[in-house]
Amino acid sequence: MERLTKQEEEAMIYIWQAMPCFVKEVVAKYDDPKPPYTTLASIFKNLERKKYIKATRIGNTYQYKSLISEVEYKSTFMNGVVQNYFANSYKDMVTFFAKDQKISATDLQEIIDLIEKNSSK
Repeated sequence: MERLTKQEEEAMIYIWQAMPCFVKEVVAKYDDPKPPYTTLASIFKNLERKKYIKATRIGNTYQYKSLISEVEYKSTFMNGVVQNYFANSYKDMVTFFAKDQKISATDLQEIIDLIEKNSSK
């Protein structure tokens, strides 16, 4: 799976929310100043080339839908971060954020509770 740019990821978030969608619908979702239609259409073409979305011609325009779910993308992306920056150790990743005070004891307890709940299934 080819990595997305920040602009492509932002567009994908709107696509996942509005799917199926047209470029003009996604433009409308952006805060002001909105990107030009042509800029967003180029981003959509890149996403299509990277096989993240598929276009279906409807009249004189195209309707787009995602070929990958948001959960699947996040999972792939996060696995890459853990592998590349934390030697494939989720423990090291959580430790990094705990030491940097980006995650609280309450957050950690919620994570532990979630792990225990899922392991008892």
